[in-house]
Amino acid sequence: MQPAAILESALYVTDLDAAEAFYGEVLGLERIARVEGRHVFFRCGTGVLLLFDAGATSQPPAPGARLPVPPHGTQGPGHLCFAATADEIARWKAHLEARGVTVEADFEWPPKPGEAKGGRSIYFRDPSGNSLEFAEPKIWGI
Repeated sequence: MQPAAILESALYVTDLDAAEAFYGEVLGLERIARVEGRHVFFRCGTGVLLLFDAGATSQPPAPGARLPVPPHGTQGPGHLCFAATADEIARWKAHLEARGVTVEADFEWPPKPGEAKGGRSIYFRDPSGNSLEFAEPKIWGI
């Protein structure tokens, strides 16, 4: 038995307002929930991107909390990759650069056996320093 899919992905941010503006305005994701000082959540395709304030989520829930989610969090930059076609990656690169977002890397992965060409990836950072990527799913054989 194995899981069918990833439903949620989480990143930890240092500034919820800056994260909300970046993911909502620059990346165009739909905000679906926000709790001031704790988290902001976005819809992304069929999944959900959870952005947490690591300091707030590392604390245990208050006694009698409505949602007794166990504490969690991390420190330092995380990584998340968004799926995109080669044409979409070219458009994303131009869009990001037009918004003042530095693209740190733009390259093609080596081709898999039997393929003529590898998939393309671009890397950039969110305001909290998390490493974000747009990549062709074929880099993973998808």
